[in-house]
Amino acid sequence: MYNKIPLNIKSINAILTLRYNPFQTPIIPKLKHDDFLGTNYEPSIDYIENHIISTIRKTISEKNKKITVALSGGVDSTLLAAILKKNFPEADIEALSIKFAESVDETPVASEIAEHLNIKHRIVDLENYLIELPKAISIIKAPHWDLHWYHVVKNMSKNSKYLLSGDGGDELFGGYVFRYKKYCSLVNSKSSPAKKIKAYLSCHERDWVPDQEALFSKKSRFSWDVIYDKLMPYFDNSLDLLNQVFLADFNGKLLFNWLPIYSKLYEHFNVKPVTPLLSEDLIRYCTHAPIETKYDQSTNIGKLLLRKLLSKYKVDKFVTKEKLGFNVSTTNLWKFFGKKLCQNYLKDARITAAGYTNQSWLDKWFRKNGDMDVRYVNKFMGLLAFEIWYRLFVTKDMNANTKLNL
Repeated sequence: MYNKIPLNIKSINAILTLRYNPFQTPIIPKLKHDDFLGTNYEPSIDYIENHIISTIRKTISEKNKKITVALSGGVDSTLLAAILKKNFPEADIEALSIKFAESVDETPVASEIAEHLNIKHRIVDLENYLIELPKAISIIKAPHWDLHWYHVVKNMSKNSKYLLSGDGGDELFGGYVFRYKKYCSLVNSKSSPAKKIKAYLSCHERDWVPDQEALFSKKSRFSWDVIYDKLMPYFDNSLDLLNQVFLADFNGKLLFNWLPIYSKLYEHFNVKPVTPLLSEDLIRYCTHAPIETKYDQSTNIGKLLLRKLLSKYKVDKFVTKEKLGFNVSTTNLWKFFGKKLCQNYLKDARITAAGYTNQSWLDKWFRKNGDMDVRYVNKFMGLLAFEIWYRLFVTKDMNANTKLNL
């Protein structure tokens, strides 16, 4: 049984709208617009490479060279695996990949990379992504459902103390190209901060739904203005369009979702993270780099600096333009597990009885025939996580070891 956690309704509203809680204290400092003021220098890939190597060397104990690489087959994880193999030949390296059922299978590419680098590769098959959601939520103590990292850390901790990952690669080096193009098509340099915020949110449309206000009851006191106010400093400044997006992205899910969640998982499983892309020096260096050295707007290709390093290490042939990173097909997850689980837990939800969510909204979408829009799938998953969190920490009538089976 767990200690009761106070329910901060502003935090809950934010998680159900942004998928992160900007009202918490971050574990690394927030960045300000000054940190993204561009310079005229040409970033050095040698400088970036040396800092990655230095951070890894400082983090790994001399007595324990066994280390796991979270390998998705994307730019960040492929590069870090290659750097680790070449510069730490004495290390006992294992690459770990997760194969999610009914989702894009990234493991064949990861296997090719591991074979090319001559490192061990372990693939974990996961049929029901949600099966241990109560356990994961009991560890992170927050109502999140997108917890693929729980499965990564849990499985790697059985064989290794150190986990090497590319956290921060997308935010610092320009990995969210699917959003950059859309954002620039919606606004220009003369657009008001308010319009930019709404355009930015429209590029994160999977985090909220068109009738977002309707899913809350009056007790939740949901207001879009509260959300807009938290984002305003990132868009009411002198930065150019894309650097404003970089600033908002760094101070978004990275700072207020993934890093706090990951830190709790590392602590629980006694794992030491190795995150060289988030070293203080590299953050400072990369945020000031000219935007065109990180993202090519004409080709819509990002992470240009890291791709140059991929070429240097002769592993660029394995990495495509598509973004990879332990992706789960939420629509298939809904079809095979999610819908029935949500019906089981949300038909008579504690969060609805307590006055936080609107039963008529739930009933309306439960009655929908045919395929569910992915935005609503994500929303139902978020509400399922809220309900489980509420049962664990508020009503305390759920066991963390409960398995979400059908």
